[in-house]
Amino acid sequence: MVDVHTKKQRSYNMSQIRSYNTGPELRLKKILCMNGFSYQPKIYGKPDFADFSKKIVIFIDGCFWHKCPKHYTEPATNRIFWKNKIGENVRRDREIQINYENSGWKVIRIWEHQVFINTKILKLI
Repeated sequence: MVDVHTKKQRSYNMSQIRSYNTGPELRLKKILCMNGFSYQPKIYGKPDFADFSKKIVIFIDGCFWHKCPKHYTEPATNRIFWKNKIGENVRRDREIQINYENSGWKVIRIWEHQVFINTKILKLI
């Protein structure tokens, strides 16, 4: 399928995608912060939330950017670029998770679609 946007329009659209203060993060922010979590602490791997006393980090992964097995679809254009980009994100996610687990931390990964379907995330903690 051919991209329906011009190269300039596609570039603008992609530049507007945020890496912080996303809808799923903001939806959980109040609940988790009231339960001892820090929002976007400046620590290794840039987790979305962390509880230092319980040694728990939470990552909210976007379905496209982190290759959700349920919702990811490969882009129709520029496939090599996107395959490499998404593959690197997945590899980095694994490396970060292993490093936290080896340091005694619990790692919780939540897909963005899970936040919108079920806001009872605290059951995971």
